[in-house]
Amino acid sequence: MGVVGRIRSLMRTLRPVDPEFAAALARRWAGLPETARTPGQVLGRHAVGCEGTHGVFPRCDLACTPCYHSRDANRVRVDGPHTLARVRAQMGLLRERRGPRAHAQLIGGEVTLLDPDDHAEALAVMRAHGREPMSFTHGDFDYGYLEKLVLGPGGRARLRRVSFAVHFDSLMFGRRGIPRPPDEASLNPCRERCAAMFGRLRREHGVRYFLAHNMTVAPANLGQVAAVVRDCRAMGYGMFSFQPAAFVGDERRWHEDYRDVTGDQVWAQIERGAGTGLDYRVFEHGDVRCNRAAYGFWAGDRWYPALDGSDPRDLAVRDAFFRYFGPVSFTGTPISLLAARIAQITARHPRIVMLAAGWAARTIRRVRPRRLLTRRIRPVSYVMHQFMDAADVKPAWELMQRGQASNDPRIRATAERLAACHYAMAHPEDGTLVPACVQHCVLDPGENRDLRALLPMPAVRPPRGGQPAAPVPGGRAAR
Repeated sequence: MGVVGRIRSLMRTLRPVDPEFAAALARRWAGLPETARTPGQVLGRHAVGCEGTHGVFPRCDLACTPCYHSRDANRVRVDGPHTLARVRAQMGLLRERRGPRAHAQLIGGEVTLLDPDDHAEALAVMRAHGREPMSFTHGDFDYGYLEKLVLGPGGRARLRRVSFAVHFDSLMFGRRGIPRPPDEASLNPCRERCAAMFGRLRREHGVRYFLAHNMTVAPANLGQVAAVVRDCRAMGYGMFSFQPAAFVGDERRWHEDYRDVTGDQVWAQIERGAGTGLDYRVFEHGDVRCNRAAYGFWAGDRWYPALDGSDPRDLAVRDAFFRYFGPVSFTGTPISLLAARIAQITARHPRIVMLAAGWAARTIRRVRPRRLLTRRIRPVSYVMHQFMDAADVKPAWELMQRGQASNDPRIRATAERLAACHYAMAHPEDGTLVPACVQHCVLDPGENRDLRALLPMPAVRPPRGGQPAAPVPGGRAAR
């Protein structure tokens, strides 16, 4: 590349707004239903939404009640080349259809059943397609796996940053040391141990990390949500996400009436644990019937919102952020480059300085200078994702595919939520993107049946004479 070419490349890199990303945002906004075009809506203004993989490694080695995977998921062999091929194809379509930048989840069954080298390569593939990846796990793995994941040949770090979402709840069975947890509190040592492994990873190898904590909520553990929020706030998780259980996946594992738990009840428990109200209307991600989020920080033993939804001046800051920085891609952008872009925009719009100064002064007054100076500040956000029942998603999706609306208010509401879905999954075989609820409720059963034939588990001979069971070459395991 000549001098002129290098100059042009540098100018493209430094420009505050990537036209391709801005166009992707415009398409996303245009596709939202009117019910989701709210003042706090993030989709189409600053993000296209989250993305996830499917059919890449359906198997898990814990048993959950409920389990969102279909009954064939655990009969599919984990296969590295298959995972990488599927991830590459799915990320390619997401890059083509949803633009150059997004958060994407490496999700399926249990991610640590992948060989660490295959896991690392899958994350590299996702980043190569402009995705910021997050691995989903149950957290029941050892520090040695983490080291093998992040370190390449010669012991040098091949991954400088990792993101994990770790799922802990008392509805999961088979965890080492506590196969049948009696309650949520009994899992706190496991939660702390998992977070501590990532702290050790940073100390020993300089690998940065982000940790999210996931928890399914059913009637059996609803009353324990507040204690999880309160007891785990300082363990090192930057996000706590709670998912009210739904009738999705393997019906053999539906053990309670999950409709007895509402989103309002779960959110009230989160607020109780945080010790304050959490305004989920300041920033919205799709339909609030599906997603609620509150962003803020702990200063010692008190949680404060980043923006106070009851203060019009803070809402003006939010609106200005969307106006000036909305089309700026923060995801996966190096800090130095992001700072340069922010500086360019601020120079063009000096009003930003006054808005930022006013926000900073109000935040300091709310928290108080002494608390800010003497207490540890921990950014922590709280999220709730409410999945829908398969019995509602199937008819709603069929009608949407035909361009028809339902006369049933429940099915019509389901269709509105699907149209505003924050979370997409890609199907390269036909070039389509589908909401996650459609994937799990409609498509997973057939997909996992096909994968069971493509990647059969090895059969196991019955043990004889005290010898361990042996695989039968070319056979299948019966479950």
